[in-house]
Amino acid sequence: MLSDVVGFAAAAWGVVMAIAPALQIHRMLRTRSADDVSLGYFALLIPGFLLWVLYGLSRHDWPLVIPNTVATAVALVTIAVAASLKRNSARSAEARRSGRTR
Repeated sequence: MLSDVVGFAAAAWGVVMAIAPALQIHRMLRTRSADDVSLGYFALLIPGFLLWVLYGLSRHDWPLVIPNTVATAVALVTIAVAASLKRNSARSAEARRSGRTR
C-alpha cells in the first residue's frame, strides 16, 4: 500500500519535473532566442529518458513509464524549438552581414 502511494506521488512529481523544460520553451519563444540553451544537455538526457521508459515497460511500471515518456517528448520539443530559433538567428545574422557589405 505504501509503495503504491509513493509510486503515485513519484510519478506525479515526475510529470511535473518532465514538463519543467516547458518554462525554457516559453522563454525562448518570448525572447525569440535560444542563445542560452544547451542542445547537448537535452541530447544527453533523451537516451536516459528512453532507457527508463524501456525499463519501466519491461516491468510494467507505469510510475516510471509515464513521466519519462513526457520528459522525452518535452525534451524533443525543446530541442526542436531551440534548433529552429538558432537557425533563424544564424540566417538573420548572415543577412545583416550581407546587407552591410553591399
